[in-house]
Amino acid sequence: MTEMFTLRIAGMTCTSCAGHLKKTLEEIRGVRSATVSYPAGTAELVTDPGTPVKKLTSAVAALGYSAAVAYVPVAEERNGQGRPSATEAGLHVAVIGSGAAAMAAALKAVELGARLTLIERGMIGGTCVNIGCVPSKIMIRAAHIAHLRRESPFDEGISALPPTILRSRLLAQQQARVEELRHAKYETILDSNSAITVLQGEARFEDSRHLTVRRNDGSEREVSFDRCLIATGASPAVPPIPGLRDTPYWTSTEALVSDTIPARLAVIGSSAVALELAQAFARLGSKATVLARHTLLFREDPAVGEALVAIFRGEGIEVLEHTQATHVVYGNGEFAISTENDTLQADKLLIATGRTPNTHDLALEAAGVAVNEQGAIIIDQSMRTSAPHIYAAGDSTDHPQFVYVAAAAGTRAAINMTGGNAALDLATMPAVVFTDPQVATVGYSEAVAYRDGIRADSRTLSLDNVPRALANFNTRGFIKLVAEADTRRLIGVQAVASEAGELIQTAAVAIRACMTVQNLADQLFPYLTMVEGLKLAAQTFTSDVKQLSCCAG
Repeated sequence: MTEMFTLRIAGMTCTSCAGHLKKTLEEIRGVRSATVSYPAGTAELVTDPGTPVKKLTSAVAALGYSAAVAYVPVAEERNGQGRPSATEAGLHVAVIGSGAAAMAAALKAVELGARLTLIERGMIGGTCVNIGCVPSKIMIRAAHIAHLRRESPFDEGISALPPTILRSRLLAQQQARVEELRHAKYETILDSNSAITVLQGEARFEDSRHLTVRRNDGSEREVSFDRCLIATGASPAVPPIPGLRDTPYWTSTEALVSDTIPARLAVIGSSAVALELAQAFARLGSKATVLARHTLLFREDPAVGEALVAIFRGEGIEVLEHTQATHVVYGNGEFAISTENDTLQADKLLIATGRTPNTHDLALEAAGVAVNEQGAIIIDQSMRTSAPHIYAAGDSTDHPQFVYVAAAAGTRAAINMTGGNAALDLATMPAVVFTDPQVATVGYSEAVAYRDGIRADSRTLSLDNVPRALANFNTRGFIKLVAEADTRRLIGVQAVASEAGELIQTAAVAIRACMTVQNLADQLFPYLTMVEGLKLAAQTFTSDVKQLSCCAG
């Protein structure tokens, strides 16, 4: 018989600390083995029954670190050493939610041998497939096609024709694809996996080991667990504008399923969702106005927002920067939005000012799970919350709210819940805003590099220097590279360009590989592609690209 302990250890600064701790712990009488992880901040111990925990924590403290017991399972009969697998331990994992983070975690946990109960209070699939990424990108693409039929750089040779927008048919096409993907990628997979039990209902914590699920039929069921993952996502935030809550305003949820295109649309917000939907509705026929408290995409390099303002205004979208709504009234079928200087009338009002984590109804305090001021669950590198055997992933946490971050975090949480050791590195996380042209970023901007004490050097390449953009007769935008001043190591890229979202992953890989701008300039890039712009931007650190031939190596 053996017992296992998980200690959370604070104070380690490198892998050598972990090695020193391992040696010390394994010298303690009763300790069979110790696995110490610096990235996870944990020590996994296999001990003889009855080995005092205080003896272990005291030994850690004597080395100048602090330790607390994170997990003490029941004693297990084992044939070998080390942590039992999920199958050996009969591990039961509860997952709250069914979106990207929840599904990734559920499938990985089952793959690693766990039994799983998945709890969903609403529609299976979460935000992305149902009311977020998928429907919005379909609508944006339809709007792009409508725009190209109305006008393009080739109108002199291909006659333009204002399109007829049959919104109800577009909506039916959009929602059919949403339902298809939800069924194929979520419902069918869950139904076919015998290791997963799905409960439809709302979960709340009774304590750190038990949930109560109020099922949709009104009954209640208690769910006990060995590990739990919270993946409840987020909902549109509604700002405290006087009068707003008494009006039939839209969030992105309502906007995406509207079967009409309003003649006048006001959008409050300046980040991705606000700008994507403002442009989409404008291209489908709305007179759109964007009200931004700051500048557009104000967290990005200022040049990004400046470029989008010019592009939007060129398409007839009114942009009011540094403008805050002070009061909203609805009457006679229209909105009146007051600002400090004026009053704007609109047929529909879209609120797109961010998203709030769905954590308020979970009774997290009963489980000892800590949240920040915004209600987001605080997690460490292993996706573990302040409650040792409760994990969280996705938009309900303090991670960036991107579906691919959520899925990656969910997978790693499952690995850690079942005895592994996986961390999520967000240093080279790419981000894309699906306006036209797209905005794509990865790594440091100049301002953030300066804030973090990094001496940076940068170059900005206008797209009239990129052959693909010239061939497309669409040179709106730029590509900017940010490098460490001393080493010329690439640390950041910002791009406003057609298909910028396709080129940014190459930039992310280059940054992750610690490439210098010269390394990037020396790479072979296919001619007449937008991604070749990265090479050309890198060449500007040492050359005047205007003096190079079209495909100069």
